[in-house]
Amino acid sequence: MHFWVPSYRYGLLDRLHSGEKVVVAEGYLFNFERRGYLQAGPFVPTVVLDHPELVRQLHEEFVRAGSDVVQALTYYTHREKMALVDREIDLERINRDALRIAKGVAEKSNTLLAGNICNTSLHDFEDPAVREKVKHMFKEQIELAVEEGVDYIIAETFTTLAEAMLAVEAIKGYGKGIPSVVTITAHLHDDEQKRKLTVDNVEITEAIKKLESAGADVVGLNCANGPDTILSYMELIKNSGVKVPLACVPVPYRTTPKEPTFMLLTDPVTGEFVFPTNLDCALCTRDDIYKFGRRCDELGISYIGLCCGNAAAYTRTLCESIGRKPPASKYSPRMEVHCLFGKDERVFKNHSKQSLENIVARKGKI
Repeated sequence: MHFWVPSYRYGLLDRLHSGEKVVVAEGYLFNFERRGYLQAGPFVPTVVLDHPELVRQLHEEFVRAGSDVVQALTYYTHREKMALVDREIDLERINRDALRIAKGVAEKSNTLLAGNICNTSLHDFEDPAVREKVKHMFKEQIELAVEEGVDYIIAETFTTLAEAMLAVEAIKGYGKGIPSVVTITAHLHDDEQKRKLTVDNVEITEAIKKLESAGADVVGLNCANGPDTILSYMELIKNSGVKVPLACVPVPYRTTPKEPTFMLLTDPVTGEFVFPTNLDCALCTRDDIYKFGRRCDELGISYIGLCCGNAAAYTRTLCESIGRKPPASKYSPRMEVHCLFGKDERVFKNHSKQSLENIVARKGKI
């Protein structure tokens, strides 16, 4: 078996402009919440301070599964969120620690190191005071990321074009030339012409073009939408004439036209909303992720990944969908030697056949 080996350490844009794909494993917050190390609700990653060894381990798992990027866990470590959990005094410490943990793994694995800024939960971006507050929060995190030597900055999960534009402005102003990947979260609604609009009423392809014009190096969508939903929007963007590389980083949940974001998903049994702690019933299969990766390849989307809900097996599947075999592929499923479904000669045939027949017969009675 020949495993995929990263072909750098050269930069993000060098790779993308040479036609290579970049796979990014995200989804740290939900992963740690499921494991009991992060509180749902605020979703502030104090696990960085409380259990840094676990953060390092998850970075390593994602790299082993094929991620080309180690994303520092600084999502929701901006001043607004840190104040919400009475940890504002730890803002610099949590950001520096997260960046240094990620940097250690990136250097050891020869992968890219990404800083991260995100949505602030503030609104009314027409108010100059709000704009300045947001820009200052971005500035704090960007300057720390630059000091710690990131290769690029991910600015993500913005529901409004206005906040995404502030992020681009801040990266251009304080990032000292570091490339940016800037993505909007598609909480979209239709206008009278059935065009897809952002929360601040900008048609989605126009919003992406404005980010491109403002100087974002990679643009696209992340979070909220599952693979099928997000791809329908990405096709619009792909056909709109955007020239810079495109990013597509959905959540691994089965969103639909009726329930287009994971915040709108309902339990198929109870009908209750499942976000955020009962989403398990709506998770994608690995086949779903494989098909997503293949479709991204067909569309020429070069920066791909998975957001909230991601796990190493999903990232491995995504990498395998584009022809890679990361180290974790050593343990990819090998069902030909399964005790019930295997067809390998070494499998005890009579036992397998009889057991399988019993399963099929039982299934027919259900």
